[in-house]
Amino acid sequence: MIRIGLENLADSDVSLTGKRLGLLCNQASTDANLRHSRDVLLDAYGDQLTCLFSPQHGFFSEKQDNMIESDHSTDPVSGLPVFSLYGERRKPSASMFANLDVLLIDIVDVGTRVYTFLYTMAYCMEAAAQYGKEVVVLDRPNPIGGAVEGNMLQDDCSSFVGLYAIPMRHGMTFGELALFINSEYDIGADLRVVPMEGWKHKMLFRETGFPWVLPSPNMPTPETALVYPGQVIWEGTNCSEGRGTTLPFEFVGAPFWEHDAILQYLARTALPGCFLRPLVFQPTSGKWAEEPCVGFQIHVTNPDTFLPYRTSIALLQAVMCLYPEQYAHKEPPYEYEYERLPMDLILGDSALRKALEAGESVISLEKRWQPDLEQFLEKRKKYVLY
Repeated sequence: MIRIGLENLADSDVSLTGKRLGLLCNQASTDANLRHSRDVLLDAYGDQLTCLFSPQHGFFSEKQDNMIESDHSTDPVSGLPVFSLYGERRKPSASMFANLDVLLIDIVDVGTRVYTFLYTMAYCMEAAAQYGKEVVVLDRPNPIGGAVEGNMLQDDCSSFVGLYAIPMRHGMTFGELALFINSEYDIGADLRVVPMEGWKHKMLFRETGFPWVLPSPNMPTPETALVYPGQVIWEGTNCSEGRGTTLPFEFVGAPFWEHDAILQYLARTALPGCFLRPLVFQPTSGKWAEEPCVGFQIHVTNPDTFLPYRTSIALLQAVMCLYPEQYAHKEPPYEYEYERLPMDLILGDSALRKALEAGESVISLEKRWQPDLEQFLEKRKKYVLY
């Protein structure tokens, strides 16, 4: 069993004595015994805890995707104010930060560039630098380990689902990302990370012995997180990414898909570590609600060799090329961007989208972005904690 930053802080840290504390968290922020971090900190620091902050999906992870906002509220357990950072504002205001001296960040991440919790953390760091507050990140596992994959975000595709030049699967913990962003992007926050014990970059979440609590409504299991770095791209299409089913992101399809034609197209690209099992599913909500969707469930048979991004962009290209009349990119708005194509924001590179549309080999595309990926790996070395 690993030991997370929250548990290490609550047991030993005395540097917070006398300071007013805020906490960025949601319902997945628990210790090994499933006690919420708010309760752990109340036991350790009492009335020093003055306010809470919630990211996208709300404090209880109850809100759905894409601009479904949360209001400010009052925590029913502690009576503390909960400031929503996915509503009228996504950046903390001076009045919010007037309630604290130190912001503690205890958030479950899923290891993928487009997951917005990362940018909520970054905005909090910017606000802390601006208002003279300290930030302490209570580190947690990257549930999909330390492997990296995918192209780097390009500047013209910057958005709330991608602010920094990192690959789709970044292979870092939140603590490491905070150190990386604070230094490489000159945020200049007074930042400290409380590290974990017992976690290694090679570990997947099931190996930690730690309980999984879903951090967002469509992230029910660690297996969902493992396919998410690829399957999230379907949010930028008219195809169902499995929302409205019991296996979001593991299911993918649309009424116009055909199993045999797609599998034949995919045969040209090696897709290790997985099996695409043909199925038909019927979402209860979201895209194609109540309509039968022909598609696949992605079964990960070997997590060590599985390439989620390659698998999904190869499948995306198959659908683009086989069904040009039926397939469509999602139109804006998407995550507060009202003009740019959501697919470009998700992929992080409009040239990549165009190359996929043109039928360029996925393997050749990977070779093209490999030098940038190697530069990222070299750059991140000084921020790796485990």
